[in-house]
Amino acid sequence: MNVLFLTLSNMENVNERGIYTDLVRELARIGINMYVVSPREKRTNLPTELSIIENIKILKVKTGNITKVNFIEKGLSTLSIEKQYLKAVKRYFSDVRFDMVMYSTPPITFEKVVKYFKQKHQSKTYLVLKDIFPQNAVDINVIKEGSLIWKHFRKKEKRLYANSDMIGCMSKGNVEYVLKHNPFIDKKKVEVFPNSIEPLERVSRAKKNKELFEKYNIPQNSTLFVYGGNLGKPQGIEFLLEVADNFHKVDNGYLLIVGAGTEYEKIRHHLDSIQTTNVKLFNKMPKNEYDHLLEIADVGLIFLDKRFTIPNFPSRLTAYMEYSIPVLAATDINTDLKDVLKESGSGLWSESGDLNTFIDNAIKLSSDKRLRHQMGEFGRAYLEENYDIKKTVEIIIKHL
Repeated sequence: MNVLFLTLSNMENVNERGIYTDLVRELARIGINMYVVSPREKRTNLPTELSIIENIKILKVKTGNITKVNFIEKGLSTLSIEKQYLKAVKRYFSDVRFDMVMYSTPPITFEKVVKYFKQKHQSKTYLVLKDIFPQNAVDINVIKEGSLIWKHFRKKEKRLYANSDMIGCMSKGNVEYVLKHNPFIDKKKVEVFPNSIEPLERVSRAKKNKELFEKYNIPQNSTLFVYGGNLGKPQGIEFLLEVADNFHKVDNGYLLIVGAGTEYEKIRHHLDSIQTTNVKLFNKMPKNEYDHLLEIADVGLIFLDKRFTIPNFPSRLTAYMEYSIPVLAATDINTDLKDVLKESGSGLWSESGDLNTFIDNAIKLSSDKRLRHQMGEFGRAYLEENYDIKKTVEIIIKHL
C-alpha cells in the first residue's frame, strides 16, 4: 500500500515529535509505504533531496520562502509550490503507483497535484483540513472579501474540496462550518480527523527541575505560564501585549512566551519598553528543549484573534494535555476549543479582548495548585481517549 503525503510542514527529521511526523510514523508502522513531500525554503540554501528511512521516503523540495515573510512573498511562493511538488514527485517517484494521496492545508494550492494523481493513478484523495483559507485571511483583514485575489483563492479552495474524496476536519465545529459555507459538498465525505499525537509516558510533576528554572532565570516558587507557538496575526498579538502589561496582577505568576513569527519583533520591542519583571520572551526553541520547558510549566496558554469567524483549533492543545498542564485560553467565540476545555475539564476560557476575565482566570490557576493538578489530569485523560494518533490512523485505514 503506497500513500503520498503532501505538506508544508518541515519534515527534515521524521523522528521528531509532531502531529504530522507522528501520523507518518504510525502509518508506516502498520506497514504502509509512506512517500512524504515537504518544503525546503529558499533561505536554507539546500537542494531538493530524497531521504529514506525504512518504509518512509521523504522528498524535501526546494521552494520559495513561505514562513517568516510578508504576505506578498508568501503568496507568490505558495502559488509556485504546486508545480514544484508535482515536478519533483514525477521525477523521484515515477515508478510508484499511489493508492492514496493525503494533503494538509495550508496551502489550498495542492489542487492540481491532487487532481493529477486522482486521474492518472485513480488514487483515493484525503484532505487533512487544518486551515480554512481564504476566509481566515478575510477575518483578520489580510484579504478583502470579493477582491480578485480572494476570488482566485476561493475558486482553488472549492476545487480542492471537489477533488477530495474525504475531508478530515479538526473538530465538530470545523465540520459544521465547512458544510454550512460549502453546500455543494456531500456531507458523507466530511468527518472529524483531530489533531493527534503519539503521547509520551506521563511525566511526574511532583518535583520541579531547579536547573531549568535557573537556566531561564525564572523565580523558583513562581507559577509558570507558558505560551509556545506561532507569533503572528492569527494569535491576536495586541491582546497578548495587553496581558503582558497586566500580568503583574497575577500574584506569583510568571509568563514565558516562546515562539517565532511576523509579530516577534513587535512583542520584543513592547516588552523592552515596559520593562516587566514577570514576562519573558524567547525565540523558537528546538523541540526537545521546548518539551523540557513544558515539564516544569504549570499552565499552557492559547491565544487566537477575536475576529475569527472560522473555528480554528490550535494543535498546541495536545502538547499541553500531553504534559498534564491545565490550559488558559483566550480566543474568538466561534472556536469549539472552548467547548472541549469545558467538556474535558482541562482548562479555563475567556473571549480574546476580555482582559478582566483572563486575568481572573490566571489568578485562579496561579493560586490553586490542586485545581491545576486536577485540570492537568483531566486533560491528559482526554488526550489519551480522543487525540491518540493510533486511534486517528484508524480513520484513515477505513478509507484504504
